[in-house]
Parts: sequence; structure tokens; C-alpha cells
Amino acid sequence: MNVFRPALAALTLTLSLALLPLASHAEGGRPADTTPKLAFGQMVKYGDKLVFSPCRDQSYTQLEDVSGDGRVLKALDLVGLAAGQKVYAEVLGVNEGGFLQASQINLARTDGRCQLPGGREEHWRAAGAQAAWILAFGAEVVQFKAAGQPEVDLPAGKVAIDKGVATYAVANDKHQLALRFEQALCRDPAGKAVYGWTATVHLDGKTFTGCAWQR
Repeated sequence: MNVFRPALAALTLTLSLALLPLASHAEGGRPADTTPKLAFGQMVKYGDKLVFSPCRDQSYTQLEDVSGDGRVLKALDLVGLAAGQKVYAEVLGVNEGGFLQASQINLARTDGRCQLPGGREEHWRAAGAQAAWILAFGAEVVQFKAAGQPEVDLPAGKVAIDKGVATYAVANDKHQLALRFEQALCRDPAGKAVYGWTATVHLDGKTFTGCAWQR
């Protein structure tokens, strides 16, 4: 299934986004799940409070940056939160004591909208302004498209993630592709979005750099 859109030249593409459940109180006597999960919603700042409103939900909660190096708040401020702008955010965190404790940023962008999740069609998305390229990594297919070049489809497999670095390599009789995503803030050239991963993709002897985010 081809997931690419005609608007290839822009780095920040329309993302498929939705609310995923956060860890909450224990049910039926079982301990609460404290595994960080992706949360999707709108952010505003009121005084010294960071208010998070989940997608498709009228509730509100306060967000607390527990990343250790302040990267979550830094990413939000880079796209205008500190200046009073409404920000769309995807963070990895848990719901604890009435706070969304965010440990990592996946995506922050000015005035972004909630949409549908990637599901099996997309586990990762990456893009770059240099040579205008995009990559979609699904359960079965890795699709890569650079401006002015034919689309390349290769089999998908398990992405290895170790110490904040995600890697994958695949080849067939026509193409060789290797990708490396590193967990670090990555800003798009237009300054309207910040992503949680940098991206380096090697395809058939050419190197493409940009940003990546989980889907």
C-alpha cells in the first residue's frame, strides 16, 4: 500500500496521529502499568503550568518534564510554547499522581492536528529537506522516495533499538538500504516542528539526512 502523498518537497508532512492510552490507576487490584507510552494532544502554557489536553478527549492534565536533561520542555519551547502559542505534542510518558510525566519527545509542532495512528502500515516515518526525501517503515514494507526519483520498496523487518539508537538494514537484487535513527532533538528547517530522532539513511551509495519519529 503506497502511503506517500504528492507534497514531497516539505519536510514536515501531515502525520497520522491519535490518542493512545496512558498508564493509569490499577484495575482489579493489579499494579498500574508504569511502562511509558506515547501520548498525543494539544499543549498550552498557563503561567508556570503546562496543560496537556489529549486528542479526542475533553480532559486536561498537567505535564511534567522528567527527561533529566529538559529535552521535552526544550522541544516544546522551540515551537512556541514559551511564547504563548498552542502546540501539538507527542510525548512518551506515564500518568502518575495527576501528572503526565513525560520522559521523551516524539514530535512537537506549532498548531498540529490530531489524526489517525500509523497502525500496521507505519511504525516509523522519516523525512529530510535535503533532496526532499521521505521514508515510511511499516510491518511488511519499507518505502523510500526522493524527489525526482522512483519509489523504492524493500521488505521490512525488526528494527534494532539499543541505547537510543535504532538501526535496520535490508537489500535485494536491486537496492541496498541501511537506516540509523538516533534519539536526539531534530528541528525541521522551517522551525515549525521538532522531532525526537535524527535520521540517516544510506540507499545505493547515497546518504540522506533528516528527522524521524515513531508512528
